[in-house]
This record gives sequence, structure tokens and C-alpha cells, in this order.
Amino acid sequence: MLAADSVNSAFVAFARHAYTRNIAVGRYVIMPDHLHLFVCGADDFELGRWIGVLKQNLAKQIEHPGTKSPIWQRGFFDHLLRSDESYAQKWNYVRENPVRAGLVRNADDWPYSGEIVIIDRA
Repeated sequence: MLAADSVNSAFVAFARHAYTRNIAVGRYVIMPDHLHLFVCGADDFELGRWIGVLKQNLAKQIEHPGTKSPIWQRGFFDHLLRSDESYAQKWNYVRENPVRAGLVRNADDWPYSGEIVIIDRA
């Protein structure tokens, strides 16, 4: 349900708007049933609240005719990155998800991934 042009466009717009509020969304990959993203904000940034708003925003773009079941699972999984090496390593793993899932042969061919803002980890 997520791997769609409308969802990707809504995600990019949401991420660009977030940047005007000092929340940087870096690299991302939208898979058919989940998404991966790298995000950073100020010390008082409430990731859980922000993810909730993101889910609400994207739910409006997801085609789900005739279903009343929740689109999103409750909660989310996060991982704190502590170094440049970790960021690069995690990105390499994340960007290969569409390949591992058999959706494309080359990660660069997956249309629902990219980078909104360069997150400087130095």
C-alpha cells in the first residue's frame, strides 16, 4: 500500500515541511508495507509524536477501499545512530531492502527512495 507515487510525493512534501521546523529527514526508503527513514531534530524533538503525525498524513494518501482495519501498526522501531560509520552502514543495509525483497535487481532502480536533506554526521 505504501509503495505508490502519491505516498512518496506526500512523504517528500511532509519531510520538506518538517525541515522548516528544524527537523531534518535525510535518506529514506518506502517499502510496500513499511518505511525506513533517517531523521534528526533538536534536543526537544519528540520522535514519537512526529511519527504519529507522519502516519496520519500518509494514511490520507494510501488507497484502502473497503477496509476499516488500521493501516499502520501501533508504535514504531527506532535506532539511535552514534557515528558516521554507523550511518553509512545502516544506509547501505536500508537501501538494499527492495533488492532483498525481490522488487528490483538494483537498489538505484527503486523509485520510492531518496534523500531529502543531507544529514551531516560529522
